[in-house]
Amino acid sequence: MVKKIPILLLSLAMALTMTLTVSAAEVHVMELDGVINPVAASYIHDNILQAEKDNAECLIIKMDTPGGLMTSMRDIMKDILNSKVPVVIYVSPSGAQAASAGVFITASAHFAAMAPGTNIGAAHPVTMGGGGLGGEKPDSAETETMTEKVTNDAVAFIRSVAEQRGRNADWLEQSVRKSVSITETEAVRKHIVDLVAKDMDELLEWLDGKTAKLSTGEKTIHTKDAKIVVRPLGIARKILNIISDPTIAYLLLMLGFYGIYFEFANPGAIFPGVLGGIFLILAFFSFQVLPINYAGLALIVVGIVLFILEVKIVSFGLLTIGGIISMLLGSMMLIDVTNAPKALFSISLSVIIPIVLFSAAFFVVALMLTVKTHQRKPTTGKEGLLEETGVAFTDVYRSGMVAVHGEYWQAVSNEPIEKGSRIVVRAIDRMTLKVEKILIES
Repeated sequence: MVKKIPILLLSLAMALTMTLTVSAAEVHVMELDGVINPVAASYIHDNILQAEKDNAECLIIKMDTPGGLMTSMRDIMKDILNSKVPVVIYVSPSGAQAASAGVFITASAHFAAMAPGTNIGAAHPVTMGGGGLGGEKPDSAETETMTEKVTNDAVAFIRSVAEQRGRNADWLEQSVRKSVSITETEAVRKHIVDLVAKDMDELLEWLDGKTAKLSTGEKTIHTKDAKIVVRPLGIARKILNIISDPTIAYLLLMLGFYGIYFEFANPGAIFPGVLGGIFLILAFFSFQVLPINYAGLALIVVGIVLFILEVKIVSFGLLTIGGIISMLLGSMMLIDVTNAPKALFSISLSVIIPIVLFSAAFFVVALMLTVKTHQRKPTTGKEGLLEETGVAFTDVYRSGMVAVHGEYWQAVSNEPIEKGSRIVVRAIDRMTLKVEKILIES
């Protein structure tokens, strides 16, 4: 009986270990809601690494996106295709979409699901296209050639991924070439996604026991009774996501310029300069996320310089007009929409035009007031005493005392001045005033 006790304890320990191992299974869940940009790519990259580190059963990405940058999309797909844990894309909740770049990411997943009332498609690469200020003119031959190259490259990429994942490569090609889009039920029927799951529980139930082909080999997923670990976006990325909006970044840039100008116009004010510096840093930080055209940024700076020169140079308004045109064109060119859908990464003219007009008025009026202030006669200090009148407190000639502004000053004069006479200050030599007698007409 005594010999059986260690065996019994060993059996209990092994059973407990197996129970803990089973209960320790984790499923990581993250949410990608919005534009595909470097923030989203970083978010997914870090979570794939964390899922690998924690030996998670799988990583589920709940996705709702209108599309985004192709560079960020490729970074995400590269991470998914080389992931050591199964990655599941779940287009959710109802009303969500996987459009443009979202189609590519869905196709690259080991498993893909959609919630009822969702759609997928419209993956044609979008460039600026068209000539003219608003793109209203037909595409040039060069533009058409470039668009065809980008499209063919995207088609080859998505077909390669689709064949690797066993998805409908023909439909995915049509989604890229013709921007076709389908519902969740059609997506299942056409073998674009694996199932329609009304909620996370149904998805987890379907995933249990499925085998995924990873870069390191095959892995069978065990999601039954798995612990759900939610991986939130985080405060830092949320802030970056907010300021990476093109309109917000543009406003931060302009506010930064205003603050720096105030500091230079009023040295020692400190607060405007500090605030302007913070705004500029935030603006340039968000420019790391956005596809920025630095020629547009340069035009904005040139526009501000022209506004400043308008006050210094008599141009009869030509410099102001040039500044408005330069800032307007620079603002429209600031976001490089040749690398992303224009609807996602452009600044609205309803924002640009008021900002440009306000900036023109602001800089011109502010600089005119500054020049007027500098030209105004000083009223304080030594310079404020020039041409001021007072009374001779003593007889004044080679030396004497006068009272000006209620203060007594050493004074000299080129001619004798009697005590009590009215005097006017003509010059200042250190702490001595050079005065003249005021002649009273009879």
